[in-house]
Amino acid sequence: MIKHTMLVAFTDSIDDNDLDRYLADIEGAMSATGVVRDFSSARHIAVPGESAIPAFIATAVLEFAVESRGDLATLFAAPGAGEVIHKWQATNPYKVAWVNHEVHA
Repeated sequence: MIKHTMLVAFTDSIDDNDLDRYLADIEGAMSATGVVRDFSSARHIAVPGESAIPAFIATAVLEFAVESRGDLATLFAAPGAGEVIHKWQATNPYKVAWVNHEVHA
């Protein structure tokens, strides 16, 4: 099993309803590939004083599980992902960091 873990940091604050829609849009585009075996997302839990730390602080984390490297390539080529990204970047700019890693049982 391979996990594609995304850390998403919106430039400006985003309200909960918009964040929920963003997460649903990304999940929908990726799941439409047919290779997603599991998905989860969660909001960042802020810690007092963290804004003073020079670090990439995500707004949310998303995890997609796929079976193989081929499935991972399919996930990255998700036809609807580009549209979702451009839509949200136009109204709520954000940065993304990610890591692809194997999960061992």
